[in-house]
Amino acid sequence: MELRVKEVCKEKNILFKNLAEKLGISDIALRKQVQGNPTIETLEKIASALGVSVTELFEEQKDNLNITCPHCGKPINIKVE
Repeated sequence: MELRVKEVCKEKNILFKNLAEKLGISDIALRKQVQGNPTIETLEKIASALGVSVTELFEEQKDNLNITCPHCGKPINIKVE
């Protein structure tokens, strides 16, 4: 889940550190929360601070296709217009 939270931050032009400040915690504490098993209350606070729904923290962006290279294993991002 951490990756999606970072994606939403990037989409909203919010630094992860600034999100943590909005929540009144350190960026390390926020990182631990999203890497672990956050409570619904924590997810609601994060979503509210980002101005999104809780479900958006789990959904992938629909306008991008994420494919893994079969040769090197690196992600290939394709934007669909």
